[in-house]
Amino acid sequence: MLRYTIKRLISLFISLAVASIVIFAVIEIAPGDPASFMLGMNAQPETLAALRAELGLDVPKVQRYLTWVGGMLSGDFGTSYTYRTPVMDMISDRLWVSLPLALYALVLSTALAFPAGIYAASRRGQAGDIGVMGATQLGVAVPNFWFAMMLVLIFAINLRWFAAGGFVGWDKGLWAGLHALTLPAIALALPQAAILARVMRSSLLDVLGEDFMRTARAKGLTARQALWRHGLRNALIPVLTIIGLQFSFLLAGSIIIEQVFYLPGLGRLVFQSISARDLIVVESVVMLLVFSVITVNFLVDLAYAAVDPRLRSRT
Repeated sequence: MLRYTIKRLISLFISLAVASIVIFAVIEIAPGDPASFMLGMNAQPETLAALRAELGLDVPKVQRYLTWVGGMLSGDFGTSYTYRTPVMDMISDRLWVSLPLALYALVLSTALAFPAGIYAASRRGQAGDIGVMGATQLGVAVPNFWFAMMLVLIFAINLRWFAAGGFVGWDKGLWAGLHALTLPAIALALPQAAILARVMRSSLLDVLGEDFMRTARAKGLTARQALWRHGLRNALIPVLTIIGLQFSFLLAGSIIIEQVFYLPGLGRLVFQSISARDLIVVESVVMLLVFSVITVNFLVDLAYAAVDPRLRSRT
């Protein structure tokens, strides 16, 4: 297991290095100069040059890349061009919204998907299976922003159980914070739960047809006992993959939901920074999100090895 972990760590560091180069290169070649955007089209060349020097935009790109990477390794993400505040402070403030939202949505999607997938697999071809698959097909087809608008219309405007948007802050208490994130979390969770339930059902059906499951039944176990004791664990590998990918998506891909609910999260910060050509913020936030994706995949690989020891000897 130690050897397997070391190999995965090396792969993680290489992936992060390549990702940092790609992110910096893509964002830097995008059209539009931050200094020109801030001063306007009629800015004097001397004023423009002075602002570029103040922002550090007058140095070679390779030097800027090395400074950026070195700063991130030491915990310094630079200073925002627009707000003149440390990028790390801006990310920290927004992360306390996006991270709980992603975790909340992941818990909801898992809590919905596992029972639904197991129920459908245990009743293959029956009315319960058909009903669950129909519901999941609808969940996959309908975009999450439509769910978000329907939730606002029903639970915020008509029933007035929740606020239509905004975030009260964690200083108001855990319940108040979770209450404000409930509708966004549900909007994010429903499509992901539909995907996860379908994967859970398919994986369980594959496992139920294996020889070891027939052997377990032959030894006297009921279908339910065989499923819970042997089938579920062996069906978890593809499900763990989807859960890992879902968490990364929920953390990095909630821009539309944060806009619908006016949440001050990372997605909205990226959107605002792109509009303002605040390159250092965009680069740092995107790199942080890439780091979260790669780290989650690394943890999923370790979970694979824990669930199925055979994978350790293949790598």
